[in-house]
Amino acid sequence: MAGITLTRRGRGVLALCALAVVMALLFGSRSLNAVVVSGAIALVAGYYQLSRLDTPGLRRVAPPDDFVETEHEVRLSFTDPGSGGESFGIAFLASVRDQLGSGLARTDVPARTTVGTRATPYTVRYTTRGERQFGPVSVDATDVLGLFERRFAIRATDSVLVYPRRRPVPVQFRRALYSDDALGPSRQREEFDRLREYARGDALRDIHWSATAKQEDLIVKEFAAESEQRRVTIAGGASSDVSDSLAEAITSISLALLDDGVPVEVIVPNGSVQARPSRGDRRQLLELLAQTPAGAVPDREVDVIVDAGQRNTTIETESMSYRFADLVAAATGERDATQTAPSARQRTDDSAESVTVTDGGSGPVKQGQQRAQSRHLMTDARGGDDE
Repeated sequence: MAGITLTRRGRGVLALCALAVVMALLFGSRSLNAVVVSGAIALVAGYYQLSRLDTPGLRRVAPPDDFVETEHEVRLSFTDPGSGGESFGIAFLASVRDQLGSGLARTDVPARTTVGTRATPYTVRYTTRGERQFGPVSVDATDVLGLFERRFAIRATDSVLVYPRRRPVPVQFRRALYSDDALGPSRQREEFDRLREYARGDALRDIHWSATAKQEDLIVKEFAAESEQRRVTIAGGASSDVSDSLAEAITSISLALLDDGVPVEVIVPNGSVQARPSRGDRRQLLELLAQTPAGAVPDREVDVIVDAGQRNTTIETESMSYRFADLVAAATGERDATQTAPSARQRTDDSAESVTVTDGGSGPVKQGQQRAQSRHLMTDARGGDDE
């Protein structure tokens, strides 16, 4: 049957049987007949086992859309093509390979498994943003003795959208982008504004159950604090081959602002989107940025301009210019300081005017010195276009 080939072990058994036949003819040794008969039975049984197999169906449990550098499990379940999606009726040994498109990487080595008894899992890492593809799948089936091999090609594909990498953004930089009266997501929630239909991403605590009971769709409450907040507008562009840097910077800044409860509007070469903290707009924002190409900045009359060049990605506001790499370094320093805060010793003497904290092992420093170090860190992040 087409597609069934001998493995290296099978070729060895076939060669041994042929040699035994030749020696029996030449020397008349009847004891060699046992070798020939055993080998022939094994070869016939192996070929028959694989000839009964049909190309299996496939059901892939694809991972969710997520950010670059995240890892997820993929599960491949094989089904009987003639049974409407039921489990494969005949179990067999096989090496399963799910072909991955660019931007996806398998973290483990493909191994032989038993097809038809359980799902075949493996772990994939997202390495590059954009729409990425799984499949097709190749299944190299072997008989029980490993004498024959048959390859099945299953043209089942799925896709996943990989979002840009998200980096930390300093608190001081974020707060400078919106006015002092900007409201966080938990302030002034007592001022009710209106009812509206539920959108993905809304908090369950905002569902208006009595109104929901009267209608078929979920109804949520919206508050004045969520509708009167100042929006921060971000526009960006990139030269060729550095669009990933553009998408990474805008993703980091816009998501950080949304976490602060500040609405954003993002304008990039392939479109624009408005996102609010209380709505399911983040997915639309991430879908846009996942496929943002290189191009000029569409609009410069905005609050923040992100310009990705070959050497640096610069962030320009009304009054300052920063290098994105320096902002990330400053935010990383803030995060490290926050993680060490629980180990700080606080003086209990009410007359003491300073608080003693640890500086990473070099001894205590005063609170004023700590604030000065933080200001110095942000000053280092303001780079401009001098490089």
